[in-house]
Amino acid sequence: MENITEVLAVCISERKGTEKKEVEKLILKKDWGIEGDAHAGNWHRQVSLLAFEKVDDFRKRGAKVDFGAFGENIIVSGIDLRNLPVGTVLEIGDAKLKVTQIGKECHSHCNIYKKMGDCIMPREGIFAEVIEGGCIRKGDMINVVPAKGPYRVGIITVSDRAYQGVYEDLAGPVIRQMIQEAGMEVIESLIVPDEKAQIAKKLLYFADQRQADLILTTGGTGFSKRDVTPEATKQIAEREVPGIGEALRSYSMTTKKAMLSRQTAAIRGNSLIINLPGSPKACKENIEYIIEPLKHGLGILSGRESN
Repeated sequence: MENITEVLAVCISERKGTEKKEVEKLILKKDWGIEGDAHAGNWHRQVSLLAFEKVDDFRKRGAKVDFGAFGENIIVSGIDLRNLPVGTVLEIGDAKLKVTQIGKECHSHCNIYKKMGDCIMPREGIFAEVIEGGCIRKGDMINVVPAKGPYRVGIITVSDRAYQGVYEDLAGPVIRQMIQEAGMEVIESLIVPDEKAQIAKKLLYFADQRQADLILTTGGTGFSKRDVTPEATKQIAEREVPGIGEALRSYSMTTKKAMLSRQTAAIRGNSLIINLPGSPKACKENIEYIIEPLKHGLGILSGRESN
């Protein structure tokens, strides 16, 4: 069901890391963001939004904050932005935004945090990309269109050497190509070292903030002491899916070394995580084997299909 809500203020800043200031209007450019704003660019966090109700609650705690103080471009009233699914389209004025991320990691505490011991933007703010340019002003109504489209996939290559730049990531591009050929959307590809904490952090990023339907990792599933991808997966999992790892090992048993793979699968929220091997050839074979039942599983997990 569509909902209507109102823009209370629009803000920009010319430099990152500074408070945004209220302006009369925003001019948005497709696939770029807001003209004159430091966060415009060819990436997924072109525009930031924050609910007035959250700002008001923060003010009631004694904080004197103007619109834009949290780094938000658009302040809206009458909707819980935090609970909008990624992929939701916001029609504002004659522009259209698509929600791409919920919340964000706080890399360095802002002045508000230093003063109040808290900042609401990392957990309450949402981010969007511009899919249709136009103008947005205070008082514009917002039409909220439910999320739809292909399954959204995040890819994580786990490799010390690829992360250090001494080895080319070969498996990640193979996975990307196969996923796109299967009609799914790759939202982002990342490379991380064989560090459990960093792998878990990126899994949380894709599952909680980007709300990917599917997260595929490649590498770190063997016997080496630095092979810790399954452990990182289990650390952040809400439910394990042992059948996928078992099926992939069984399928690969034409070589006895397949029994040494520790790859697993798990669910967090509405995201399915699957560990793939580090070999591009093995990744290709694994995806070819599971792609059809995988689509059905994603359909059930996302609510698009029934059992």
